[in-house]
Amino acid sequence: MITTIEQLTKIERKGRKIVFCNGCFDILHSGHIQFLKEAKAQGDLLVVGINSDSSVKKNKGPNRPINNEKDRAIVLDSLKMVDYVVIFDEPTPIPLITKLKPDVFVNGEDYGEACIEAPTVKSYGGRIHIVKNFGGISTTKLVKKILDSYGD
Repeated sequence: MITTIEQLTKIERKGRKIVFCNGCFDILHSGHIQFLKEAKAQGDLLVVGINSDSSVKKNKGPNRPINNEKDRAIVLDSLKMVDYVVIFDEPTPIPLITKLKPDVFVNGEDYGEACIEAPTVKSYGGRIHIVKNFGGISTTKLVKKILDSYGD
Protein backbone atom coordinates (compact mmCIF):
# COMPACT_ATOMS: atom_id res chain seq x y z
CA MET A 1 0.00 0.00 0.00
CA ILE A 2 1.28 3.46 -0.88
CA THR A 3 0.83 5.58 2.21
CA THR A 4 2.06 8.52 4.27
CA ILE A 5 4.16 8.54 7.41
CA GLU A 6 1.15 9.81 9.35
CA GLN A 7 -0.84 6.73 8.31
CA LEU A 8 2.10 4.43 9.00
CA THR A 9 2.40 5.61 12.60
CA LYS A 10 -1.21 4.47 13.16
CA ILE A 11 -0.53 0.85 12.17
CA GLU A 12 -1.27 -1.47 15.04
CA ARG A 13 1.85 -3.51 15.57
CA LYS A 14 0.14 -6.28 17.56
CA GLY A 15 3.49 -7.93 18.20
CA ARG A 16 4.50 -7.70 14.56
CA LYS A 17 8.07 -6.73 13.75
CA ILE A 18 8.33 -3.68 11.47
CA VAL A 19 11.23 -3.56 9.01
CA PHE A 20 12.21 -0.39 7.17
CA CYS A 21 14.55 0.22 4.24
CA ASN A 22 14.89 3.07 1.81
CA GLY A 23 16.36 4.11 -1.49
CA CYS A 24 15.67 5.62 -4.89
CA PHE A 25 14.60 2.35 -6.56
CA ASP A 26 14.74 4.20 -9.88
CA ILE A 27 15.01 1.27 -12.30
CA LEU A 28 14.18 -1.90 -10.42
CA HIS A 29 16.72 -4.69 -10.99
CA SER A 30 17.63 -8.07 -9.52
CA GLY A 31 19.83 -6.50 -6.84
CA HIS A 32 16.81 -4.56 -5.57
CA ILE A 33 14.67 -7.71 -5.53
CA GLN A 34 17.25 -9.69 -3.57
CA PHE A 35 17.69 -6.77 -1.16
CA LEU A 36 13.93 -6.49 -0.58
CA LYS A 37 13.53 -10.25 -0.09
CA GLU A 38 16.22 -10.25 2.58
CA ALA A 39 14.71 -7.15 4.18
CA LYS A 40 11.27 -8.78 4.37
CA ALA A 41 12.81 -11.88 5.98
CA GLN A 42 13.83 -9.71 8.95
CA GLY A 43 10.27 -9.18 10.19
CA ASP A 44 6.56 -9.15 9.54
CA LEU A 45 5.85 -5.86 7.77
CA LEU A 46 8.24 -4.30 5.26
CA VAL A 47 8.00 -0.53 4.84
CA VAL A 48 10.00 0.89 1.92
CA GLY A 49 10.81 4.58 1.89
CA ILE A 50 11.57 6.03 -1.52
CA ASN A 51 13.30 9.32 -2.17
CA SER A 52 11.08 11.92 -3.82
CA ASP A 53 12.01 13.12 -7.30
CA SER A 54 13.58 16.31 -5.92
CA SER A 55 15.57 14.28 -3.37
CA VAL A 56 16.87 11.95 -6.10
CA LYS A 57 17.94 14.92 -8.23
CA LYS A 58 19.92 16.31 -5.28
CA ASN A 59 21.59 12.93 -4.64
CA LYS A 60 22.05 11.60 -8.18
CA GLY A 61 22.10 14.67 -10.46
CA PRO A 62 19.73 16.57 -12.77
CA ASN A 63 19.06 13.66 -15.13
CA ARG A 64 17.67 11.39 -12.42
CA PRO A 65 15.34 9.87 -11.58
CA ILE A 66 14.49 8.07 -14.80
CA ASN A 67 11.08 7.08 -13.39
CA ASN A 68 9.04 9.56 -11.35
CA GLU A 69 8.21 8.96 -7.70
CA LYS A 70 4.63 7.89 -8.38
CA ASP A 71 5.72 5.26 -10.92
CA ARG A 72 8.51 4.01 -8.63
CA ALA A 73 6.03 3.72 -5.75
CA ILE A 74 3.54 1.79 -7.91
CA VAL A 75 6.20 -0.70 -9.02
CA LEU A 76 7.41 -1.30 -5.45
CA ASP A 77 3.84 -1.59 -4.18
CA SER A 78 3.21 -4.40 -6.67
CA LEU A 79 5.89 -6.61 -5.10
CA LYS A 80 4.57 -9.27 -2.73
CA MET A 81 7.33 -8.72 -0.18
CA VAL A 82 6.55 -5.00 0.19
CA ASP A 83 3.75 -4.12 2.60
CA TYR A 84 3.95 -0.32 2.56
CA VAL A 85 5.62 2.34 0.40
CA VAL A 86 6.14 5.89 1.60
CA ILE A 87 7.72 8.75 -0.37
CA PHE A 88 9.97 11.15 1.52
CA ASP A 89 11.47 14.46 0.49
CA GLU A 90 14.13 14.88 3.17
CA PRO A 91 17.81 14.22 2.34
CA THR A 92 17.85 11.21 4.70
CA PRO A 93 15.17 8.87 6.06
CA ILE A 94 15.97 9.85 9.65
CA PRO A 95 12.73 11.85 10.15
CA LEU A 96 10.76 8.78 8.94
CA ILE A 97 12.72 6.45 11.19
CA THR A 98 12.18 8.76 14.16
CA LYS A 99 8.40 8.64 13.67
CA LEU A 100 8.02 4.99 12.61
CA LYS A 101 10.60 3.47 14.99
CA PRO A 102 11.02 0.27 12.98
CA ASP A 103 12.31 -2.78 14.84
CA VAL A 104 14.84 -3.37 12.06
CA PHE A 105 16.48 -0.92 9.70
CA VAL A 106 17.91 -2.65 6.62
CA ASN A 107 20.76 -1.10 4.68
CA GLY A 108 23.24 -2.13 2.01
CA GLU A 109 26.82 -3.02 2.84
CA ASP A 110 28.02 0.13 1.05
CA TYR A 111 26.82 2.08 4.09
CA GLY A 112 27.47 -0.55 6.76
CA GLU A 113 26.74 -0.56 10.48
CA ALA A 114 28.08 2.98 10.86
CA CYS A 115 25.44 4.45 8.53
CA ILE A 116 24.03 7.89 9.36
CA GLU A 117 20.76 6.28 10.46
CA ALA A 118 22.46 4.09 13.10
CA PRO A 119 22.36 6.50 16.06
CA THR A 120 18.62 7.11 15.53
CA VAL A 121 17.80 3.39 15.15
CA LYS A 122 19.86 2.43 18.19
CA SER A 123 18.40 5.27 20.31
CA TYR A 124 15.08 3.45 20.68
CA GLY A 125 16.48 -0.10 20.69
CA GLY A 126 16.14 -0.89 16.98
CA ARG A 127 18.48 -3.23 15.13
CA ILE A 128 20.43 -2.63 11.91
CA HIS A 129 20.64 -5.43 9.37
CA ILE A 130 23.21 -5.15 6.58
CA VAL A 131 22.58 -6.78 3.20
CA LYS A 132 25.52 -7.79 1.01
CA ASN A 133 25.69 -6.30 -2.45
CA PHE A 134 24.59 -8.76 -5.09
CA GLY A 135 27.13 -8.65 -7.90
CA GLY A 136 27.60 -4.89 -7.77
CA ILE A 137 24.37 -4.26 -9.68
CA SER A 138 23.15 -0.66 -9.56
CA THR A 139 20.77 1.57 -11.48
CA THR A 140 23.59 4.04 -12.12
CA LYS A 141 25.70 1.28 -13.71
CA LEU A 142 22.73 0.10 -15.79
CA VAL A 143 22.03 3.61 -17.07
CA LYS A 144 25.72 4.09 -17.94
CA LYS A 145 25.76 0.76 -19.78
CA ILE A 146 22.70 1.77 -21.81
CA LEU A 147 24.17 5.17 -22.68
CA ASP A 148 27.51 3.60 -23.59
CA SER A 149 25.76 1.14 -25.90
CA TYR A 150 24.38 4.07 -27.93
CA GLY A 151 27.93 5.37 -28.41
CA ASP A 152 28.92 2.26 -30.43
